Amino acid sequence: MTFQEIRDRANRVRGIPLQAVLLLTGAERDRYDKIKWHTQKGTISVTGMKFMNWSQGVGGGGAIDLAMHLNGLDFKAAVEWLWNHFPNPDHREQVQPPRGPNLTLPPQDPSKLSGVKRYLVHERAITLSLIEPLIESGRLYADNRGNAVFLLLGKENRPVGAELRGTTPTRWRGMAPGSQKDLGYFSVHAPRATTVVLCESAVDAISCFALHRCHLCISTSGARPNPRWLPFLIRQGYQVYCGFDSDSTGDNMAKEMIALYPSVKRLRPIEHDWNDVLKSHSTMSLPQPPA
Repeated sequence: MTFQEIRDRANRVRGIPLQAVLLLTGAERDRYDKIKWHTQKGTISVTGMKFMNWSQGVGGGGAIDLAMHLNGLDFKAAVEWLWNHFPNPDHREQVQPPRGPNLTLPPQDPSKLSGVKRYLVHERAITLSLIEPLIESGRLYADNRGNAVFLLLGKENRPVGAELRGTTPTRWRGMAPGSQKDLGYFSVHAPRATTVVLCESAVDAISCFALHRCHLCISTSGARPNPRWLPFLIRQGYQVYCGFDSDSTGDNMAKEMIALYPSVKRLRPIEHDWNDVLKSHSTMSLPQPPA
């Protein structure tokens, strides 16, 4: 792509509403303060086309800055990401946040599955012995963009959402439109597990399970302190550990969770996240739940 093409696309995607970008990356609007959003990077306030991340003390303006911040992309990659996900940015009505709870799962594309497997095995160090059962059960598939799709399951194992993970050179994370993270979650578990580890993403949940095969490892789809299904797990008698990332956002969200639910304990990965622990071939023993 030439410099002029990048500049032209940047001028067209810069004005995409920030709420649309936040929803695509899996952010969750605060229940009480409508200008605040809970994201994988911390709490963000949005006023018009300006945003401020209070967890990290950084802010910016426009969709490109926000895409760079949330996805860890450089300028060119952020423009490309916005262009691919908002194909007609000049028609603003097409990029408004979706209304209503209707879940729209991306279509499956079996021809892209080999790329998803390659990404998970070679770049995430997750073995095929863990990947194949997820594919066979339908909880993991490839969409027509080559993204890895991890289903969130609710009551009666019905899909209530999906985490999307880019596996192409442009890395990104997001949620399927209409996902309802408070109605269910992605998980990997052992039979008769009594210990739960909460992780920030599906990849981290699988990685945590690879290290601790006797536990129930759940993705909260972003660091957030109060998933509505968490009290149910606690009432069921599980010992719950908050295994959020070893960074300021993960630590702050864990503190908030423990303040709300004192029985929850902190389990801080010895690397930045559980996938980094898996890739480093480190091991970490969980404290034993009380008898």
